[in-house]
Amino acid sequence: MRHRFLVVIPVADRPLHIQACLDSLIELLRRHPCEREVRVLLADDSADPANVAANRALAARYSAAGLPTLHFGPDEQFDLVAPLRAPLARVLGDAPRERFGHKGQGVMRNVANLKVIDFIEGLDDDVLVWSLDSDQEFRVNVATPHGEEIVYAVDYFRDLDAIFSRTDALVLTGKVVGDPPVSPAVMTDNFLIDVLGFLRRMAGVSPDDACGCHGAGHRSGDAAYHDMADLFGFAQDGESYDYPCPLPGPHTQADCFTHFATRLNGFFYGEHPTRVSSYEPAELFATVQPARTVYAGNYVFRPAALKYFIPFAALRLRMSGPALGRLIRAELGPRFVSANLPMLHRRTLEGTGRSEFRPGISQQVAAIDLSGEFERQFYGDVMLFTIERLVAGGTGSDAFALARVAATLDAVRGEMLERYNARQGTILGKLAQVEALLSGRERWWQGRPAALADFMAFVANVERNFGRESAGYLRINSSETWDDWRRRLVDAVVAYPADRAAWEAALAARMAA
Repeated sequence: MRHRFLVVIPVADRPLHIQACLDSLIELLRRHPCEREVRVLLADDSADPANVAANRALAARYSAAGLPTLHFGPDEQFDLVAPLRAPLARVLGDAPRERFGHKGQGVMRNVANLKVIDFIEGLDDDVLVWSLDSDQEFRVNVATPHGEEIVYAVDYFRDLDAIFSRTDALVLTGKVVGDPPVSPAVMTDNFLIDVLGFLRRMAGVSPDDACGCHGAGHRSGDAAYHDMADLFGFAQDGESYDYPCPLPGPHTQADCFTHFATRLNGFFYGEHPTRVSSYEPAELFATVQPARTVYAGNYVFRPAALKYFIPFAALRLRMSGPALGRLIRAELGPRFVSANLPMLHRRTLEGTGRSEFRPGISQQVAAIDLSGEFERQFYGDVMLFTIERLVAGGTGSDAFALARVAATLDAVRGEMLERYNARQGTILGKLAQVEALLSGRERWWQGRPAALADFMAFVANVERNFGRESAGYLRINSSETWDDWRRRLVDAVVAYPADRAAWEAALAARMAA
């Protein structure tokens, strides 16, 4: 084996998630020993001092267990970046020391990449840097006739070493299986299709019948969970996906109904109970192909690719990985690749149905407010497709000229707003159908008040976040809000070449120190 590995994991107030992630890494290495060193850089973006302490203790514990793990805490991060932030505020943020947690995944990855230099010896070193998310695990799910199984089916380190040894790839991105890598802000329409299909199916059976949601399994496909998959070149069939009931042993349709009801509101934390993607084995090199999107929670690069930071990080937009991917593709072409090396993605904790921490989501009892994440998703989409158009001919300085940037942003924002507003109408139409099915007094689920309450809480949360008066939609349709975002987006894109120059100068200074 040629390469050593540095696994970089940003974590923000998720000690349980990061523990599951590192436990799976320990088990992977037990099952598939790596001939070269594997080290972990735990980049802590927590705001709660108790969680910072918990993550530091976890790093010490895993190091003692034989997995060298460095905890890189907020104070150490601030000391590292403080001298660099004047020219790199859009890359590293400008938070003061006392509020140096919750900087956002983009800023945190950029700060962590400055620390990566301490682990390499020049840009031709034999280290591969693997950046991932704390809510992922080093294993995959597979669909079987008896339901989903979680397995250690991928020898990640061997496969990555092989790809980077036999090709000149500079950056490789994997994907995720399990929970989708996108926000519920762009999954609600197709989930309502599946909820309607489930309710109609249940309406045609007896509650005491044996559960019929097993056996056939559920289908999956690229971006099947995404309401606007066509934007990314994927077909949409508009069909209902079946719920794959996970309950073991003999049970009834009523049991399945009740279980599905308990999972509904996990959707707002990023689960998609009906469109869970599964791992499909394939010959490794047959899956290596040119890429266009960086999955920020699962990408690997040679040290020379440290020059590619997460763009526009201080704006805290969603879709920053795909935007980075468009920039990298424009410069690297076939040296930016993807491969069938997914990781298991679990948005929520088992037993709670909630994530430990999700930025942009607020919850008060059963009420969930997605407006912060919704807004970051909308303007993240605007930024992504603006960048895609700007760099279609390359990343020369004329790609980021002020007049071109402003005109492209205006055009893309208009197109995306039309799509989002049209989708709001389809969401509310489907929601009305769900309410009609639930209100029928003859329906047998009326005798199950807890399950019905879960469904009605789901309906209320969809209405709250996608209704005519929802905060998210009001903000993206506000001309005043757009004026503010337009100014920030234009400034960030026009400044990208200068940020690149300042970033490369900072890397050079760090390597020379």
